Amino acid sequence: MMKNLLLLMMCLLSVNLLFAQSTITVQGKVTDATSGQPLIGAGVAVQGTTTGTQTDAEGNFTLAAPPEGTLVISYLGYNDKQVPINNNTSLNVQLAVNQQQLEEVVVVGYGVQEKRDITGSISSVEGEEIARQASQNPVSAMQGKVAGVQITNSGAPGASPQVRIRGTGSAYGKVEPLYVVDGTFVDDLNFLNPADIESIEVLKDASSAAIYGVRAANGVVLVTTKRGTAGQMRVNYNGFVGVQRVTNQLEMANARQYATLLNERSELNNIDPNTPSTDWFEQILRTAKIHNHQVSVSGGSEKATYSASAGYLNQEGIVEGHEYERITARLQTDINISENVKVGYSGIFYNYASEDIPGGIFYQAYVAPPIMRVYKLNGFYGDPADIDVGNFANPQASLDWFNQESGGQQLTSNVFGEVKFLENFTFRSSLGLNYGINEFRNYVSEDSLTTVQKALRSRLTKSRSKMSSWLVENTLTYDNTFGDHEVTALLGTSAQENRSEAFSGSASDVPFESEGNLYLSLGDPETFSISNTGDKFSFLSYFGRLNYSFKNRYLFTGTLRYDASSKFPADERWDYFPSIGVGWIVTEEPFMSTQTILNNLKLRASWGKLGNEGIPTNIFTQTVNNNPRYSAIFGGIPYLGRNITTLVPPTLLWEVVNETDIGVEMAFLNFRLTVEADWYNKETKDAIFDAPVLGTLGTSNSFIRGNYADFRNTGFEFVMNWQDEVGTDFSYDIGINFSTNRNEVTELATGNTELFAGGVVDGNLASVSRVGDPIGSFYGYVVDGIFQTEADVEGSAQPLAEPGDFMFRDQNGDGVIDAGDKVVLGNPNPGYYYGINTGFRFMGFDLQLDIQGVADVDIYNANRNIRFGNENYDADFFENRWLGPGTSNTYPSADLSGSNLNINSWYVEKGDYIRIRNLQLGYNLPTDLVNEWRMQSARIFLNAQNPVTLFDYNGFSPEIGGSPLSAGLDNNVYPLSATYNLGVNVTF
Repeated sequence: MMKNLLLLMMCLLSVNLLFAQSTITVQGKVTDATSGQPLIGAGVAVQGTTTGTQTDAEGNFTLAAPPEGTLVISYLGYNDKQVPINNNTSLNVQLAVNQQQLEEVVVVGYGVQEKRDITGSISSVEGEEIARQASQNPVSAMQGKVAGVQITNSGAPGASPQVRIRGTGSAYGKVEPLYVVDGTFVDDLNFLNPADIESIEVLKDASSAAIYGVRAANGVVLVTTKRGTAGQMRVNYNGFVGVQRVTNQLEMANARQYATLLNERSELNNIDPNTPSTDWFEQILRTAKIHNHQVSVSGGSEKATYSASAGYLNQEGIVEGHEYERITARLQTDINISENVKVGYSGIFYNYASEDIPGGIFYQAYVAPPIMRVYKLNGFYGDPADIDVGNFANPQASLDWFNQESGGQQLTSNVFGEVKFLENFTFRSSLGLNYGINEFRNYVSEDSLTTVQKALRSRLTKSRSKMSSWLVENTLTYDNTFGDHEVTALLGTSAQENRSEAFSGSASDVPFESEGNLYLSLGDPETFSISNTGDKFSFLSYFGRLNYSFKNRYLFTGTLRYDASSKFPADERWDYFPSIGVGWIVTEEPFMSTQTILNNLKLRASWGKLGNEGIPTNIFTQTVNNNPRYSAIFGGIPYLGRNITTLVPPTLLWEVVNETDIGVEMAFLNFRLTVEADWYNKETKDAIFDAPVLGTLGTSNSFIRGNYADFRNTGFEFVMNWQDEVGTDFSYDIGINFSTNRNEVTELATGNTELFAGGVVDGNLASVSRVGDPIGSFYGYVVDGIFQTEADVEGSAQPLAEPGDFMFRDQNGDGVIDAGDKVVLGNPNPGYYYGINTGFRFMGFDLQLDIQGVADVDIYNANRNIRFGNENYDADFFENRWLGPGTSNTYPSADLSGSNLNINSWYVEKGDYIRIRNLQLGYNLPTDLVNEWRMQSARIFLNAQNPVTLFDYNGFSPEIGGSPLSAGLDNNVYPLSATYNLGVNVTF
């Protein structure tokens, strides 16, 4: 034993001596090639080994290395450098700044620009970052990643998110941004597989977006899909499987609690608190499955390149019976006919199919009494008649009875030709086509499930809509550099036509033998109902842009677009949309050459005018109503009468946005730390708004709709990114973005006219838009407390109140609670939104953590407010309700009826939240193993999306969208769910 131990020690000593003889100690210093300043923390590694170190505060390093080895020196923001040792024990290394980082190229309207030359506010998100999310809509994956962009997601499969760029700037016009996919204009990105995206750019200010003129009032989102590159064919598979679960499920009162509340509400009630309890949310919700797969192929030669992909998504909704299926396919080719002539094509096909659920199912589950059974002992559905507390739908019966399918297809394509001539000129012509079909089928069977849910006759409803558009654009670009001057000039024309048509019909008594036999013609002809609508509008535009740079430090961008739209009267059809932007790269000045703090400092400012073409159609067209009630009989002969029942404005102007942006961009510590900040003022002029008219005019509406309002959005955006490498195996990045926005109605043509919207119950409207307040502000009575005793009621402004009722504030002191006491109660437009995005990489592992949140926002809890009788209560209400004098001064009694249902501040809650948006752990398989399996790369990952959301709101989710005039009203909102999935990404 002793001999063996001695022999082992001698072997180890021999190995150490041999290694010592084969290495030498190398010392050196790493500095900036231009300034000579030491580079702190630079990585120094021996090529082909795991031996490495970092430079100290003076840029010095020491390590053992083979005499004939090679050192690899790396530093963030600089080009890597390989230095042969050649038996030298002292090496001084100079690294050059990575110009590619300085010259980052960003996609802009009708071209690309170096980021340093941009005078507007543009944010970029790489396609790889989007593809790593579990979101099936690319826009959803951007939530929390772009300053100034508020994204509100829905939990419904296939639903598009709601996007607001720098606030809401219209009441009735379009508020979503323009989406441009490879040069084709589209309304959303539902048809696009996130894995097909190369990059997304968001044009936020008027200077960058003005090139799109009348389309750009709400910002522009440019999407560039992946293109093939010359070289060997690459095949990639990207897929995952997972589950979705409801988070923050709302706890409702159980049968005992509900019975207690109803018995408290009325002495006439005598509900047995020991009745079996049904948790209706637990009944209709489920753990849903999801799986997604995509295969792509790319490659080509110097003459032609290609990229093709096919994807399949299958997603269950968190509600029983909800299913969504999507198929996508994409083909892209570029062909270099000659050195100066290039043509290309890109096409994206999309097909979806959905098994739908009732639109009001979440509200049904909220209000359904827990004392109602799902099924009776005889197997029939639990019936509200059995419990005698009101006419409530059985949510399970609603799901089982509901029979609806929807689906559609869309083809988005673009073909272009490009010719370069006279060295500095490029002419490009493109044709974009977009065609889509959507179908819908609903069948209500003749049945009697409960006393509430029944149909004496079956009813079949079918609809089919189609839309098509073509877009022809031609641009001529001049690009030249001479001396200290860089000039890029662009001239272009654009023409587009959009058509849409919808047909729908319904009939009773259509037998349901199979899906293939559902035809309206099989129904009762006397019950036929048919509707056929359509729309057509077109655009014609001329535009130009000049980019100028002097000495790489003084920047100028000027844009002008002349737009026409058929949506406007002939005499108001055309308008100009100009913009101007200037920039100063301060760090390029000679007096900044000796400073070492700033790597980049750019000041920029811009102003521009944008338009909004997305207004309701035919506002200015006078229509005639030929209702049969206007008919008259003369001499025994009926004559059809007509009447004008609506008023139209004398003319219609463009909704126009004037926006000013002031920004600064900075970089420190060799570009490891970058900071960008913007202030903006965005004013909407001549917005479409309703003005009241006298009822004596005989109109069917009490308003006339026209250019009667002005709005303003002002805000601040801040972005900070830090990235660094620690040694050769560990790197990380941290990004923070923070945005503010203040929305305000600044002027109404009719003075202090108030536009009410957001119906809640009994005609009470919860939202108002008026001068000095945000669009869609919540409006009603302020609750000062709860009446505790009859003595409190006596002599108050609410003589008909009861103890336990809300005590409303008498704002004007007249001793009466009426409309004059209503005030603004809250704001559904967020004041702040932010994101924190981090990434960590160690050897083959990577970890991504994204956090996102919203603050200074209010929600109107319409679920609590909409009551007609004995609807269920949430558990929070049960725990905090008024039970007698002194028990509560914030929550009312169980008798939520009468004036307690008036729109008031108790129903307004804070909607602030913070969420772990995405958490992903990945591992890249070792190169040796990947090569052995004949692959180029392989990565496996675990992902959790929306696993944790922290908020105080009494609802499923504080993420509530809505139209501008009725935003933030929580009534039957489909909540988000957490998604947990396992995936793999392999390239061959």
